[in-house]
Amino acid sequence: MRMRNRRVRAVLAVTGAAVLGLAGCDALGGGGSPGDAGAREARAARAPLWDTSPASMAAVGDSITRGFDACTVLQDCPEVSWATGASAGVESLAVRLLGASKAATHSWNFAVTGARMADLTDQMTRAAAEKPQLVTVMAGANDACRESPGAMTPVADFRAEFEGALRTLRRSLPKAQVYVASVPNLKRLWSQGRTNALGKQIWKLGICPSMLGDADALDAAATARRDTVQRRVEDYNRVLEEVCAKDARCRFDGGAVYDFRFGTDQLSHWDWFHPSKDGQARLAEIAYGKVTARVG
Repeated sequence: MRMRNRRVRAVLAVTGAAVLGLAGCDALGGGGSPGDAGAREARAARAPLWDTSPASMAAVGDSITRGFDACTVLQDCPEVSWATGASAGVESLAVRLLGASKAATHSWNFAVTGARMADLTDQMTRAAAEKPQLVTVMAGANDACRESPGAMTPVADFRAEFEGALRTLRRSLPKAQVYVASVPNLKRLWSQGRTNALGKQIWKLGICPSMLGDADALDAAATARRDTVQRRVEDYNRVLEEVCAKDARCRFDGGAVYDFRFGTDQLSHWDWFHPSKDGQARLAEIAYGKVTARVG
């Protein structure tokens, strides 16, 4: 009796396994197992939103991205731009990501010297028309570089303008990646540049008067003025970080540009404030490291 029962149980087990196997094949449409489907879903969930090798890019922002004063006095020099320049001495982000030949046809520079955050929406509209996979943003210095600290862009307005620019991009390109560079440390640029007599003469033509005006003045009022501008720059960077953090396809540089210690070799030898060709190369290096970093 016990032997017969064991044979019966064995037959039922084999039959049951066969039925379950057929049911499993029918449920999956044949072939695969529920475990395979679960694995595929898990892999899809883990797939990164950030592509470290985008196939095209556009740049928006201000004079830094235009290479202002890097080649000649008071002139743009986009060929040495950290973002899209073709100069071999800079090796721009576009060249590092795409290669020199492809960068010439698949990268675009829509930055404008003198632009503030309020101008970014129009630049984003123009950039979106090219359908880039990556958009770089470097803006905010001109919001602090006004005639006086009182004329600086209020932080709330700066936030609203940056949010609006990103919304404009997202309406056309919901999956485009955005790299956001921090605003440079303007007070450090003042401290470096004020050692050069030629640079201080160029500053008098109206370059960042809120920070650079009366460059040699070290009295309490001048110090308070510069500190006020510096705090506003820090506030702007906080806004850039917070707004970018809400967008899954946006990367802030973590303050890398703000923290970079520009020396005299990295400053324009025309105005001793904007990045030189070497300074542009350092910005490109920072950006490439951030864009290609693998997270998680």
